[in-house]
Amino acid sequence: MKKTRVVTIGGKHDIRKINIGGNNPVTIQTMWKEGITDISENSDKLLSILKRINTLKSLGCDIIRFAVPDVNSAKGLSVIAEHTDVPLVADIHFDYKLALECLKGFVSVIRINPGNIGNKERVRAVVEACKEKGTAIRIGVNTGSLPKDLEKLVLDGKLKRAEALAQTALREVEVFDEFSFKDVVVSMKSSSVSETIEANKAFSEISDIPLHIGVTEAGPLISGIVKSTIAFTELLKNNIGSTIRVSLSSSPENEVLAGREILHECGLRNDGVTLISCPRCGRIGFDVHSFVARWQNELYSLKKNVTIAVMGCIVNGPGEGKHADLGIAGGADKVIIFKKGKIIRTIPAEDADTEFRKELESL
Repeated sequence: MKKTRVVTIGGKHDIRKINIGGNNPVTIQTMWKEGITDISENSDKLLSILKRINTLKSLGCDIIRFAVPDVNSAKGLSVIAEHTDVPLVADIHFDYKLALECLKGFVSVIRINPGNIGNKERVRAVVEACKEKGTAIRIGVNTGSLPKDLEKLVLDGKLKRAEALAQTALREVEVFDEFSFKDVVVSMKSSSVSETIEANKAFSEISDIPLHIGVTEAGPLISGIVKSTIAFTELLKNNIGSTIRVSLSSSPENEVLAGREILHECGLRNDGVTLISCPRCGRIGFDVHSFVARWQNELYSLKKNVTIAVMGCIVNGPGEGKHADLGIAGGADKVIIFKKGKIIRTIPAEDADTEFRKELESL
């Protein structure tokens, strides 16, 4: 596969710069799930959004995309971007003026599909504004936005849908080449795992543009993670994909954590905490589920390269988690804390969180 060019995410005067492509680490993205139309008049909502953005960043999120369906959303995104160092993407459809409005602020990326923006002069206006600000553009193509001629070939059985996705992306890229604009990232997404894989492989063979990979409309938590894992593993092992999003009918936090785990298991992200936990069984013992739920975000936010084990059974816990730097397991009323399989403390169950924190801070 070709080595991709490097695209810098972040404007000319923007300190929040991330390099995508080349030899740079694969970045993790998510998408904001709520509207942002009233941000300018609602300081409490702004503070709440900024707090959650910081949480997403601490979990490993590098870039966040926001839908911008109207002018108020564009203005709201500019306000948010002014108060965070996380690069933000403005997701634009149909109205090129919304992209121009976002570019008045510190938005780091404009996501458009030239095919639904309109004529070339509208695309040119966005490109020239991006050149002026040093803002990158992401071209987004999916199976619901194929040109009519390619869609007909697909329906007639003369062209595979994956090939149509790749051809559509190449057409869109030609528009930007015409305007001598190179700071482009491409995404080709399908709800089909095989189509997503085939389209990205086909495009990567003939272009050096960095790819944002994802399975669109992948579904709820379980099916979405399964589809994304299969697609990403196949692409990433072939060095295809410079940035990823696990698209889920779930929270942005879960999207980030899923992406982080996929990159970890692919050997592409080895920083931070590795969390292992048992599924729990009829022996009951320690309430693993509630403990993990309480601690998950905080543990994943730690900048420590350690393994944490949360096990449900005193009998097997230390043995199954013996490689962990810190572990906890319990019975009906007692909890043990262990390190590298060796029990270091036995405490009452009600003291589990307090004593676990002490040991965690000592690592």
